[in-house]
Order: sequence, then C-alpha cells, then structure tokens
Amino acid sequence: MYSAETGREKPKRGRKRKQKLPGAGAGGPDVAAEPPAHTTGSRMRGRQQNQQQLQQSTSDEKYIQWKSLVPVLYDWLANHNLLWPSLSCRWGAQLEQGTYKNRHRLYVSEQTDGSVPNTLVIANCDVVKPRVAAAEHISQFNEEARSPFVKKYKTIIHPGEVNRIRELPQRNQIVATHTDSPEVLIWDIEAQPNRHAQLGSAPSCPNLILVGHKENAEFALAMSPAEPYVLSGGKDRTVVLWSIHDHISATASDPSTNKPQGSEPIIKQNGDTPSVGPRGIFEGHEDTVEDVQFCPKSAQEFCSVGDDSCLILWDARTGSSPVVKVEKAHYADLHCVDWNPFDENYILTGSADNSVRMFDRRNLTSDGVGAPVYKFEGHKAAVLCVQWSPQNPTVFGSAAEDGLVNIWDYDKVGIKNESGTRNASSPPGLFFQHAGHRDKVVDFHWNAYDPWTIVSVSDDCESSGGGGTLQ
Repeated sequence: MYSAETGREKPKRGRKRKQKLPGAGAGGPDVAAEPPAHTTGSRMRGRQQNQQQLQQSTSDEKYIQWKSLVPVLYDWLANHNLLWPSLSCRWGAQLEQGTYKNRHRLYVSEQTDGSVPNTLVIANCDVVKPRVAAAEHISQFNEEARSPFVKKYKTIIHPGEVNRIRELPQRNQIVATHTDSPEVLIWDIEAQPNRHAQLGSAPSCPNLILVGHKENAEFALAMSPAEPYVLSGGKDRTVVLWSIHDHISATASDPSTNKPQGSEPIIKQNGDTPSVGPRGIFEGHEDTVEDVQFCPKSAQEFCSVGDDSCLILWDARTGSSPVVKVEKAHYADLHCVDWNPFDENYILTGSADNSVRMFDRRNLTSDGVGAPVYKFEGHKAAVLCVQWSPQNPTVFGSAAEDGLVNIWDYDKVGIKNESGTRNASSPPGLFFQHAGHRDKVVDFHWNAYDPWTIVSVSDDCESSGGGGTLQ
C-alpha cells in the first residue's frame, strides 16, 4: 500500500509451487531448456547459473536503489510480508476517516500448499494521509515482517484456491471469487463467520453460487458498477452474465455511507446455498477467456480478452454474438482489460507481448480490424493487470511479471520537457514507476477513496521459493 503525490506464465499464470516460506529475494530470470549433450549441458547450466547470479545481483542493486529513494517518491508506504502466495488484492469500503489516517477494508487471497486450507482474508488497513508520515520513517520497514498498518479482521476458508477477488460497487461487502472450478462464488463478508484455518477445517459456505460455465473459470471476473450484475470468462471459451439483483436484500443500509452494513445479511438465504443460473452465455472466443470488464454505465455492455489475442465487445441486448471482434488486438495472449470509467470510448488491454494498448471503440469495426490509439511499452515481461485511475480520466496503471507497477498518463504522450526534448530513457506517457516488488506483480488496485493510493501484491515463488509481498 503506497501513496504518491504525483500529478503469466501459461496456463498457470503465476501459480507454480506453494511453500511455507516468507516472500523476499531477487527476481529470477527465464532459464533456457538444457541441450541433450551432457558436456554442453553442463557448460550451459554453468552459464545459466552465472547469468542468474548476475541478474539477481542487478535486481538486488535496483531494489536497494529504490528503497533509498522511498522517502522522496512516496507520501506513505507499507510493506506486508505474506506467509503464502497471493493472486489477488482489492480495496473494499472506507471504514473511518481520521485526522491523520483513514481506515479501509482490504481483501487478500492466500494460496497454501495444502497443509492448511486456502483462505480469503479480510483485513483493515490504515492509510496515512499525505504529508503526515515523517520522511525518515517511510523507508524504515522490514521486508520479512508484517506491517502494523494491516490488521486481519476476518478469515474465510475458501473451497479451493482464490484466483480472483472482485467487490460489488453497490454493496462492497458483497465479494465474488474465482477458484479452479466452473462456478463463481458470492460472499456476504459481514455475515460470514470468522474461521481459523487449520488442516481438516471444512470450507466456509458461500452465500450464492453462480453456475453456467462448462469448464473451469479461473481469472476472468467482473462486477458491474451500474447494476448488481456479475461477469465471468473461462476455459470453455465463453463469457457468462448473471444478475444477483433479486438475491440482494432491499432493506440493506444505504451504501453511500461507505461503511459495512453490519452483521445483518444482505444476501437473502434460506437453508442451503442457492445457485443462480446465467442471464446469457456469449460465444466468440477461440481460446480461454482471461479477463472481462463491464462498460461503466451499462450492465448490458461489456468486453473480454483471451488467449486467442482477441478483444471482443458485447451487448446483451442484441444477442449472444460479438458486436465487435478485434482479431489481433496484440500479437500474443491477452491477460487483462479495463474500461475507462470517465470516457467509455477508451479501453485498455495488457498482453504477454509486454505492452499495454489503448483502443477507441469508435474506431473498431466488426470485420476484425482495429488499430490501437497508442501502444505503451515500458514493461520487460508479460503484463498481468491494467486499471484506470478512479480519480483521473487520463491516468492508468499496469502491473507485470517484471515486478513493476507503472503509472501512465496518455495526455503526456508526445509532451516535451522544459528543454524542448523528450526523455529518451522514459517511455512516452510513463510518469511514475513502483519498483518495490522483487517478483511478478500479479494484481494491483487503485483506492477509490484516497487519491493516488494503490495496493499491489507479488507472488514470490520465483525469487524466494514461496510467500508473497503486499505493498
């Protein structure tokens, strides 16, 4: 978690091995396949080890340099060591507003090795306000320790790994999760009992189960800001739409208070966990759907991206076929997509080709042709997550397997500095880079209540053999 006042591996995608080790260390490089001859293979392995040590040393040096600049770069920063790897992190409601700090709900997943159950962790996080924290204190954190700003509030024992977490904007105590199954699980956080995760513990029971996929749906998940609708994509190459409107209590307290609605259940439930069938199943992808996103102003319009390199726009009011299908949005698998909350014409995509592209849907055609407005190239590995800023219409972030969270402003593309020249070392549009992670950053999320505040999480299996880092 950090505030700055500045203007996959397929098919597992970051889920390699899970060991009970703290997450710290340097990022490991890609290793080439070994040749068949033993003598040559030994030489190659020796070279690979030397290259690994060199890159590890370089990564350590970069991290040390970054840490020395933390008091200059940030108004506030918290580093929270995770015992287990995590694939998703999300801000929830703002709970309290104080003179010097605000308290927020925070959702984090934990992927274990089976010695204890997988969990969905609900925490309270204190975000220090700008110009409150002393500069000498901002960088004084222990990478091996847990942050005093993050306090666990509740634990849900999740039936399977938690690959994705998404909160319902209309009722942000309602959370959807994806695991390695065809179903989407819906949780009423406040109504769920707090559990102690230990070997043999039975999973918590979700408040709703959304059915409709025929194969596993692991990553692609979204909840509409316009209405209580849920969207999912999966290995069955389909995009599935649900409405949970009829299952949400009309007597729940006003969400504009931005506070949890107490222990009274919001989701209506009698007896066993109810299941909900889809409003629509949409077919058009030719490979796994990796991410989905709603149009900010409509629960009937949405988009999806997948391993077929396609960006597809849909409208549930016109049928189950694509409205627009961009055949080659990138020349590699697409991992992520986001829709601008201020200008619904602009859509971002992130890909295994290391780039982020911005599309204007007014320039897209149904014949598969659609050139991006701009290509943002500032990562050195696959981009896993993109998200527009909730406060600034031209600002967005991207996170990648290179361990970086890049902050961009497309209004700054092409702008020259005071001397009349462009900075050749900085990609156009890039104006801030968070380099505090030392392994792949698998998820990040802007805080909707505290401007310029972001939470990000890295899966540290490559660098340290296990664990994760929440910042």
